[in-house]
This record gives sequence, C-alpha cells and structure tokens, in this order.
Amino acid sequence: MENPARYFEESVVLDYFRRLLAVDSTTGQYEEIQTLLIKMLEELGTPYIVTHKGGVIADLGGEGHPLCVTAHLDDIGLMVRHVNADGTLNVCPVGGLYPFYAVMENVRVHTREGRIYTGTVCRTPNSIHVTEEELRSVPGDFRKNVCVVLDENVKSAADTRALGIETGDMVALEPRFTLSNGYLKSRFIDDKACAAVLLAAMKAMKERGLIPGRKTYAYFAMFEEIGHGTTWLPRDVEDLLAIDIAPTGPDQNSDERKVSLFAKDSRFPYHWGMTNELRAAAIGAGVDYVMDIFTPHYGTDGDASVLAGYDIRHAAIGPGTANSHGYERTHLEGLKNTFALLLAYLIS
Repeated sequence: MENPARYFEESVVLDYFRRLLAVDSTTGQYEEIQTLLIKMLEELGTPYIVTHKGGVIADLGGEGHPLCVTAHLDDIGLMVRHVNADGTLNVCPVGGLYPFYAVMENVRVHTREGRIYTGTVCRTPNSIHVTEEELRSVPGDFRKNVCVVLDENVKSAADTRALGIETGDMVALEPRFTLSNGYLKSRFIDDKACAAVLLAAMKAMKERGLIPGRKTYAYFAMFEEIGHGTTWLPRDVEDLLAIDIAPTGPDQNSDERKVSLFAKDSRFPYHWGMTNELRAAAIGAGVDYVMDIFTPHYGTDGDASVLAGYDIRHAAIGPGTANSHGYERTHLEGLKNTFALLLAYLIS
C-alpha cells in the first residue's frame, strides 16, 4: 500500500487543533466543545449521533465487523473547592493535574451562571523575595499552599462571592499554543491534537472518496481523563482503536516524530491480534512507527470499554509526546505518521 501520508495536510490539522484549543473543555464542561465538534462534522457532511451524557459518534460508512475509533476532547483542569478568606480560590484537580505542572499558569474561571474571570495559579506566599528560605523548598500542594489568584480587586471571600464565584466552578488552564520548527508546544495536545488528526483523516477520506474497509464509527469522547469516556458503545462494535498521546521518557521508545503502537499500559496488554494488524498496516504503508509500553500511570478509553464489559478487541496508537499532562510537545511528523497509520488501517 502506498503511504497515505501523501494525504496529510499540515494546514488542515493545525486549523482543527487551533479551533479545538480555543474552547475550554475541562472534564465535565463539554457543551461548548461538543457544539463546535458538531459544527465541524456538519461542515464535513458526516452523519452523527450525540450521546446522552456527552459525546459524539460519527458514522464514517463502510460495512461489516464494526470498528470504533476514539479520541477525546476533555482536558485536565481544576475546580473551585472553596473560597479562601482573602478572596483567593482553593482548588482541586479534575483529572491528572499536579501542582508542579500548574503553578504560574494563567486560567479562566467559569461560573455556573456562565460568567468567566481570569486569574493565575500561584504558590502562597507568592513572591520569592519575601518568602522565608524554608518555605521555598516546600512542594506545592493544592490543599495547602497553591491557590488561584483572581484578576479582580478582591480582598475577602465576600468580595469573590459577590462576583458569582463559588464551590464547584470550573477552572480552565490557558493552552499557550505555539509552533516552532515543526514542534507543537501546547497544553492539551492530549488529546485535541489526536482529535484533530482524526478529523483530518475523515476530511481526506471524504474528499478523495475513500471508503473504510469495514463499518467505522468515530467516537469523540468527553470523559476520558476521569476514566469513563467510552464506557458505552454502539452495540454492534467489535473493535475499538484509541488515538491518544504516547508519552516520551528515559525508558520509552516513543519519539515525537513517530507514531507509537501501544503494546501495554498500566492496566493490561492491548489485544495481540489487533495490535499485530496495526503493525502490519504500518509496515505495509511505510509508516515510521515504534512499539512501546506505558506504565505505571497511563491508560486510554480502550481500557474503559473493556472494563465496562464489552466483548471487543482494543488497541491504541498515537504520536510521541513530551511533558504529558503539562506543557506538552510533539512534532508535525508524529502527527503525520499517526494520520498515515490511521488511514492505512481504516482503508485496508
């Protein structure tokens, strides 16, 4: 098979990525990103259904032995735990966000009434020049010494509550996307870059009249970061392919310029037969790939579907990505190879 990378258009993937990044979608706050996704699918002329809890499943056509390809659109973030006496916000993580990857980040606070306020995640005390030496070395802890400071003239809890801010409000981190020498640097490459790749593959198939080799769904999930994105599937699905980031690290094969095939994660191995099919597709299409294992703190929505009791095979692929759940980085070549493998597998 000729390498489907010839259908990859950087401008298309980057446009989808920028549009998705522009919408805050901390897990649980899915309505706006779902509305945007529906608009994108309607632009493509792709039929879809919307799930009751939040999520969109597109029908890509094809017949027999249904495959579901999933990428998620929820982001890690924070939630207001309570309003502090000085008007700052005590916050707790939504998904796997740690203080050392959040401190000094600009944020947007979304209230239940739809108001949006800006602020910054800060250590307390927040100025190093007037902080005692012993306090400088204390690790950040959302419960004790990390808070959100609002860009508002507030001095008390009453001042902050007067703005309409209260326990349970969502706090979204600024993505800070930039592109330099082919490297994408941004929060939420996990998983909006992978969703952009899936959308770009759908667009390429539509424009070139490429039909999937089997019935295929594209599931854009909204709850992956907290473990239940695809715990419901269309009843005819036989196989599930997750597209998610492949974290890089000292013991990893993953490379920002390549696509990784997931052999195992922190829960269990991915399906041997389905993973071998993906490997054969990569070899046949000349895709630059590696096999890798991701432990001890990694899983995908494929795991969620298996644990929900579905009788399916599951596998996962994705671009090598540095600094997972922080200010992440990948390369356009990694997205290109992910696109090529996905397309090769879909049309095989």
